[in-house]
Amino acid sequence: MKALFETDPKRVDKLSFEKSGIYFDFSKTHMDSGLLEDFQKLAHDKGLSDQIKALTTGAIINISEDRPAEHMAERGIGAPTSVENANLLKNRMQGLVQAIDAGALGDIEYIIHLGIGGSALGPELLLQALKLGDEKYETAVISNIDGCALEPVMERFDAHKTMIVIASKSFTTAETFLNARSVIDWMKEQGVADPFGKIVALTAMPEAAVEWGIDESRILPFSPAVGGRYSLWSSIGFSVALTLGIEVFEDLLAGAAAMDQHFKDAPFDQNIPVIAAFCDQYYNQIRDCETRAMFTYDERLRLLPDYLQQLEMESNGKSVMADGKPLDRHSSPIVWGGVGTDAQHAVFQLLHQGTHIVPVEFLAVIEPGHSLAAEHHQGLLLNCFGQAAALMAGNISDDNNRNYPGDRPSVTLLLDDLDGRTLGALLAFYEHRTFANAALLGINPFDQFGVELGKEMANALLSGDSNQMDPSTETLKNRAFPA
Repeated sequence: MKALFETDPKRVDKLSFEKSGIYFDFSKTHMDSGLLEDFQKLAHDKGLSDQIKALTTGAIINISEDRPAEHMAERGIGAPTSVENANLLKNRMQGLVQAIDAGALGDIEYIIHLGIGGSALGPELLLQALKLGDEKYETAVISNIDGCALEPVMERFDAHKTMIVIASKSFTTAETFLNARSVIDWMKEQGVADPFGKIVALTAMPEAAVEWGIDESRILPFSPAVGGRYSLWSSIGFSVALTLGIEVFEDLLAGAAAMDQHFKDAPFDQNIPVIAAFCDQYYNQIRDCETRAMFTYDERLRLLPDYLQQLEMESNGKSVMADGKPLDRHSSPIVWGGVGTDAQHAVFQLLHQGTHIVPVEFLAVIEPGHSLAAEHHQGLLLNCFGQAAALMAGNISDDNNRNYPGDRPSVTLLLDDLDGRTLGALLAFYEHRTFANAALLGINPFDQFGVELGKEMANALLSGDSNQMDPSTETLKNRAFPA
């Protein structure tokens, strides 16, 4: 990489891009003009342009489930009817937010948002990233069925001033409804006369919510063609709109729409999500890098690595292509990461001197999210930039213990500020990067059948039908639950 900089003084300009308040620097990768040309040819051979068009016009692109993928319609791009329906549902969500703010459900101070996967990760990320501290409601997002997650919230909240939000695309999610029953039981024990009167349902199956006992006026549906990990833009974002304000949610959608337009219209050599996918494929396929690390140098974005794990590994962790043939190359890399500067004192030893080559993504925000002395933020950002520089430069030493090989790749994303528009654009960038990677691999990123088998086995154990279990599993069950 150092040689690439030495031979091309304009390298930073050629491989850096700015969009929607985000500066993307790909210059500390091994990407050069020759590789960019090769990958553009691959993209054309794989029909990436046609696939982008199919995605953005509402064509059937989720082939295994015979559906379009309509998350972009929530932001204004897609089939006209899908966009119109999304806008109608947004108006309905806004009306319910206004009604609750006006006291339609009584004196509400606390919100318990129950979901799992995309029904929880997206809302929780947004609430942590954009919270200012002066919100009208205190909101807790609960996904785990471990009672250690839910019980402290119920101990802290006043049941009489609590509202429940149940987020479930199918409205059958076992973990979510176990938690919901526990919260309802707690409200009854605390003397709340009608807990069901303080429940809002977010689902693609509104009839199931009605059958469960929730009034239709408090059910916010969304399209079944919006995948769970792409659903924060839909009514799944209701708790965000309620807690942070509908204006913040609208800014989020507007920021994502700007990145949508860029992905739709920009040529491949200027298309930021596509160039990111080119880098991903280079390191994953050619350099055999099986993982990619993401470090956010901003505490407000500490959940972003978790969010990206689901987005990328659930979308592209496949061993079969869209045409049903086996995938003959690596699928999604293993995505992991953490928060700087904490990670520097934990995992960066391996990144700098380990035998694994791990492409790293750094993310930082120019405007601080606090009012403490400037040294805090200055130190944070300079650590971010310094780590990326050190990974590339290395330091050759006669003492092998102090030898840094260098030539280790990284990408840096530098946000002007962390607000609804910028975060919306950032998350849309990651969605489109994931889609571009899927197109280059020839896989369908919109199904997730791999999550089902483990659930089936757990249900079999729960029902006592464990005839097909291996001796190890039987022993574990009997040890945990002796007869």
